[in-house]
Amino acid sequence: MQPTRWTSTPTDPGQALNNEETQHNASPFTPAVNSGVPAEFVELDRYWHAANYLTVAQIYLQENALLREPLRVEHIKSRLLGHWGTSPGLSLLYVHLNRLINKTGAKVLFVAGPGHGGPAVVANVYLEGSYSEVYPEVSENHKGLRKMIRQFSTPGGIPSHVGPPTPGSIHEGGELGYALSHAAGAAMDNPELIVACVVGDGEAETGPLEGAWKIPAFLNPRRDGAVLPILHLNGYKIAGPTVLGRQSDQQVMDLLSAHGWDPIVVSGDDPALVHPALAQAVEKAHKRIVQIQAQARERGTNGIPRWPAIILRTPKGWTGPSSVDGVPVEGTFRSHQVPLSGVKENPEHLAQLEAWLRSYKPETLFDDEGRLVPELAALAPAGEARMGSSKWARGGPALAPLPIRPLENYALEVGVPGSTKHETTKVLGEMLRDIYTDTSDDPRFRLFSPDETNSNRLGAVFEVTDRCLMEPVQEGDDHLSPDGRVMEVLSEHLCQGWLEGYSLTGRYGLFATYEAFAMVSASMTIQHTKWLQHARDLPWRNPVPSLNILLTSTCWRNDHNGFSHQGPGLIDTVLSLSGSVVRVYLPPDSNTLLAVSEHVLLSKDYVNLVVVDKQAHPQYLTLEEARHHAEAGASIWHWAGNEAETKEAADPDVVMACAGDVPTEETLAAAWLLQRHMPRLKVRVVNVMDVMVLQPDDAHPHGISDADFEKLFTSDGEVIVAWHGYARAFHQLLHGRQHPGRFHVRGYNEQGTTTTPFDMVVLNRMSRYHLALEAIRRAGQHVDGAQELIEHCNTMLARHASYVQEHLEDMPEIRDWVWSAP
Repeated sequence: MQPTRWTSTPTDPGQALNNEETQHNASPFTPAVNSGVPAEFVELDRYWHAANYLTVAQIYLQENALLREPLRVEHIKSRLLGHWGTSPGLSLLYVHLNRLINKTGAKVLFVAGPGHGGPAVVANVYLEGSYSEVYPEVSENHKGLRKMIRQFSTPGGIPSHVGPPTPGSIHEGGELGYALSHAAGAAMDNPELIVACVVGDGEAETGPLEGAWKIPAFLNPRRDGAVLPILHLNGYKIAGPTVLGRQSDQQVMDLLSAHGWDPIVVSGDDPALVHPALAQAVEKAHKRIVQIQAQARERGTNGIPRWPAIILRTPKGWTGPSSVDGVPVEGTFRSHQVPLSGVKENPEHLAQLEAWLRSYKPETLFDDEGRLVPELAALAPAGEARMGSSKWARGGPALAPLPIRPLENYALEVGVPGSTKHETTKVLGEMLRDIYTDTSDDPRFRLFSPDETNSNRLGAVFEVTDRCLMEPVQEGDDHLSPDGRVMEVLSEHLCQGWLEGYSLTGRYGLFATYEAFAMVSASMTIQHTKWLQHARDLPWRNPVPSLNILLTSTCWRNDHNGFSHQGPGLIDTVLSLSGSVVRVYLPPDSNTLLAVSEHVLLSKDYVNLVVVDKQAHPQYLTLEEARHHAEAGASIWHWAGNEAETKEAADPDVVMACAGDVPTEETLAAAWLLQRHMPRLKVRVVNVMDVMVLQPDDAHPHGISDADFEKLFTSDGEVIVAWHGYARAFHQLLHGRQHPGRFHVRGYNEQGTTTTPFDMVVLNRMSRYHLALEAIRRAGQHVDGAQELIEHCNTMLARHASYVQEHLEDMPEIRDWVWSAP
C-alpha cells in the first residue's frame, strides 16, 4: 500500500513554511478560514482559535483574560514562561480527535509527546469542561479564566508540562523519548482503546523514541488496543532544525514504513486546506484501525498489520507573530518558547501581543460570562468520551485484584539455615506462571524483560504463555507467538516504558533486567517516581499499580561477564528520590523473595526496586520466618550469632550487618570464623532486607525509631556492614542516626573483571576474611584467638590470589563452605 499524502502547500522543508510572503489573511495574526470551506470546518477552526487564544493567555496574562479592556503592562505576568511553538499543532490535533470521537464513538487516550505544549493541552481540557470538573475553582466563566491564566507556570500553580495535574494525561513529556512506549503500554490488553500519540520532531531524535517505532511487532490487534502515532514535523527544536523536519516527506514515510506503519501525510500552512485534509487523514486512520482489529478478532492474526500513522507538517508557532523586530519567528525555532519576550519593557512588543491575541477574536468565542459560546462548546465530546475525562488516564476502570496463590505453593524447605543452595529467583518464575494462568480470562498482568526471562530464572512462565512477537514464527523458535504475554525486546527503555504505560492505566506488571543495565533507563525511573509523587496528592487520580523493577544478574555474580556488567548504581538513584514513593528490597533468599514479591505486586503508587541474584545461593529462612523478616525489614539472626550464649542481655562486642544475598553469605562466613577462632567475642548478625528501615522514622514511612534501631545495632557499638551496593548509599541511609561513624561499610567499589565469584568480593574487600579482619580491628584485638585469626585470614587471602590464577576457580574451602554451628 502506497503512503497517502494530502498537501495544501509545497512540502519542501524550509520553503513554504518559512516564506514571509505566506501570510494569513488580513494580518500576520489572523488565521481566518477562506470562504467556500464547509461550515463544519469554519466552526472547527474557531474552536482551534479558542484553544490557541487560551494558550497564549496562559503564557502572558495575569489579568484581563479575555481582553475586555485594552491590554496594559500590569496585565502581563512578571515572569514569562512556557512554550508556544508546538502548541498550535497540539491544539489542532486535539480538535480533530474530538471530531473523530463525536463522529465514531471512538475511545481515545491522548498522549502529548511534546510536553512543552502543556498550556495547549490545558486549554483544550478546559474548553471541553473536564478541567473545571476536576478543579471547580477554575470555573467556566471570567473568574475561572482568571484563575486558569494566573496559575500557569507560577508559584503554587501548574507546571508548563503536561504533568500529573493535567486531566487526561498519563505522560508528562518533560524528558523526551518515552511517548510512544507509554502509548503502547496503555494499549496492551485494552482492546477498545485508541491511544493517539503525538510525537514531536525534536523527541523523534531521541534513542528511546527511535526504538519505540517497533510497536507493530508487539501489538496484537486481536486482544490489544491501537496506537495512532502522529509525527508532528514543525521543523525546529529550541535553537535549531530537527533532522526529520529537514527531510522530505518521502524520506520520513520510508522511515515509518520500514518499521511497519502505513503513513498518511498532511502538510500545509493554510487552515482552510489543512482542516479538511487532517479530518480526512484521521478518519482514514480510524477506519483502518477498525478494519485491522475486526479482521484479527474474527479470523485471527496473520502477520504484522500495517497500522496507520499520520505525519503532520505545519509551521512551528503557527498563527503567532510572523516576525519580531524584523526577525522571522513563525515557522522558525524562535517561536519555540515566548516569541515576544519584552512586552513589559517594549511598547511595540506589548502592542504586537495585543494584536496577536485579538487576531483570534475572543469576543466571538466567549460570551459575556466568559463561557465558550454554545455552538463551539457543542463540538466537544461529552462525559467520559472527553479525552480529559478518560477513565484510563485516571488509573483505569476498577479491575479485579491481582490473584496470587498462597506462597506455600512455591516455598522452599530450608532445613538448617544456609545448608542448602537454590537458584533464588526460580520460585518467582513459578509464582508469575500461576498469575498468568489465573488472569488468562481477564488479562491484567505482563512480564517485561530485555530478552532475559530464561537467563534470570523466570522461565517457568513459558509453561503457560509465550514471548509475544507478531513477526512470523520460524522452526526452532522457542515459545514465540503473537498471543504470547511475555514482552521481550532488547531495550530497557521500551520494557520499562511499556510497563509504565500499562500500570498507569491500571494493570500490573514486573520489569526484570540485569542490574547493571537498569541504569540505561534510570532516568525513566526518576521521571516515573516524580509523576507518582505528585499524582498521590491529587484525589481525583486513582491509585495505580506500582512500578516493580527486579534487578538480577547482579554485580557480585556477573564475574563471568566482567566489569561492564558490574554496577549497582540504580540503588543509589532510587534512594535519592522521594521516600513517599520509593522502596528498596534486598531479599537474601528465595522465601524472602516470595514474601517481598507478593507485597510489591499488590502494592499501589510505589516504585519498588527488588535486587536479588539469579544464581544458586544459600537458603536461610522458612516461609514463616521470611514473612516475619519481610514485615520487620531488618532482624537479628540469633542462630548466626553467639551473644546469648556468652552473656545474657548485654550488647555484643561487634555487630555484623548485611544487606543482599552475597553480602549475607560473606557476613555469615565471617561471623562463623570469628566465633570459631574467638569464641569469647560476642557477635551479633543483623540482616537488612528493606533498606528503608535504616532511615529515621521521620525521613521515610518504613524508617524505624531510634529505640528500635538501637535494638538492632546497639547504641554505640561497632558495626561491620557488608552491603550490596556502593558504600556511600548505605551511609546516606544512616543520615540522622546517632553515631553513624561507627558503621564501617564494605560494598562494591568499582573493582571488577572477568574472574571467579569469590575473587569479586576479594577485589572489593568485602570477602569474609576482610570482614573478619575489620571486626577484629574495631572490636576484638584484645580477645583470645585474635592474632591467630588475623594470620589465618591473611594466609587465605594470599592463597586465594595464587589459587585462582593456577586453577581458574575458587578454593574448595570457599566453594564447599556451608553454614554450621561454629
